[in-house]
Amino acid sequence: MSIQAINVRNQFKGRVREIIRGDVVSEIDVETPWGTVTSVITTRSVDELQLRVGSEVVALVKSTEVSIAKL
Repeated sequence: MSIQAINVRNQFKGRVREIIRGDVVSEIDVETPWGTVTSVITTRSVDELQLRVGSEVVALVKSTEVSIAKL
């Protein structure tokens, strides 16, 4: 499954391998078939997306920004 309603071509489906929580931002490591993609997102977003180790996600890469969408 890929996200169709977004203008980002580089989508990497994977699973959350590690979450390093901070007070304001957190680091999310996503294991994909092509290697690990790391994203830094707000800790609030981690909580709102209910991200956990093992969550199935899509890493959306645009320039130097990596976003996370939960499947």
